[in-house]
Amino acid sequence: MANSLLDSLKKIYPDFIFKSGKKFSFRPPRTIYYLESDPNFNSLILHELGHALLGHNDFTTDIERLKMERAAWEKARELAKKYDVPLDDELIETELDTYRDWLHQKSRCKKCGLTRYQTPDGIYHCPHCER
Repeated sequence: MANSLLDSLKKIYPDFIFKSGKKFSFRPPRTIYYLESDPNFNSLILHELGHALLGHNDFTTDIERLKMERAAWEKARELAKKYDVPLDDELIETELDTYRDWLHQKSRCKKCGLTRYQTPDGIYHCPHCER
């Protein structure tokens, strides 16, 4: 089934390059990497295509990255309906949780443990340690 979806996507979206890789990812401006042996192939390829179609090229802040991930999954939902591909809501939340956990860990101050805030330039600041 993964091959038939991939073959269809290659025909429908000829402007994008679909390449086998070690993991799923979108590399701007137009390359989508996939791991064909992944049991969640259909969902993950639609997610990466979502990034590509939404023009997710760069981000400055980590919260922007989380928003981009959410948006790519929403686009994947649209694509799944369009191409009659089932998506697993639990998979989507699990994938988003990896980014939420990453963001939580990254935002913790290494000195005092408080949650830091990130300014628009991408730099984290601790409200306690930087008083």
